[in-house]
Amino acid sequence: MTDYIGEYGAYLREEKHASENTVSSYLRDVRQFDAYLRTVAETTLTKCRQSHVEGYLSYMAGKGKSAASVARGVASLKSFYTYLLSTGAVRVNPAKGVAPVRAERKYPQILTGKEVELFLEQPQCVDAKGYRDHAMLELLYATGIRVSELIALNLDDVNFSAGVLRCASRGKERIIPLYNTAIKALQDYVRDIRPQLILSSDEEALFVNMNGERMSRQGFWKIIKYYQEKAQIDKDITPHTLRHSFAAHLLENGADLRSIQEMLGHADISSTQIYSHMVKQKLKDVYQKAHPRA
Repeated sequence: MTDYIGEYGAYLREEKHASENTVSSYLRDVRQFDAYLRTVAETTLTKCRQSHVEGYLSYMAGKGKSAASVARGVASLKSFYTYLLSTGAVRVNPAKGVAPVRAERKYPQILTGKEVELFLEQPQCVDAKGYRDHAMLELLYATGIRVSELIALNLDDVNFSAGVLRCASRGKERIIPLYNTAIKALQDYVRDIRPQLILSSDEEALFVNMNGERMSRQGFWKIIKYYQEKAQIDKDITPHTLRHSFAAHLLENGADLRSIQEMLGHADISSTQIYSHMVKQKLKDVYQKAHPRA
């Protein structure tokens, strides 16, 4: 039998240039649907009809899946069958007319200014780990870059004299300014700490672990969770929390959406507009709590 799922994965990577996270997510959704068709609906991917897709949505809901998860699954199936349609493997897209229950929009969690200050104060610059962690957290909040972009940074991506960071991701390059505190934290780390950690002078990675190797996503995740617990902040802080906080705080202080979009590396302005909605919602909440007649 043709490996349609494998071919679809290759299409996403080679022709659509999708990120590995996107490819992994889409393929996981399609494989779960394939398993459902074979074990529950007793049919195959190429013989699937719209009724099978609708039945799968009910099946997912019955398993306790959130509306957001169901909606994402439908999007994955629509993309998959659009690909199969283009190859001639199917004649119709069985997911095309399927509309999942609209997911309640949840805005990303952000930290207040005081919470950010508290969080960034946690790494103590008394040893190599403290200096390195302080530099990483300051850089993350200073630029709003993704964790994948943070760990991919090389030493020559930082221009100290110009006070900017070069971030290359998804085939595009952007230049992001740095505030003075972040520049100093990076300078201290690069000058005094990084040479102690790297195993070879040929190492390009800006941030390395205590074994001298490039920092991993999992390693950085553990660092975030460690300092969240240490700061005793009652919010679920992830690497993306600082990215969201960066954008929301810029907007609150007068930055325009286009500039924020460019710094975040969003391809579409609609992805950036969520922060505008967040700020408006915050103002409404403040009004409702503070106005004497509200």
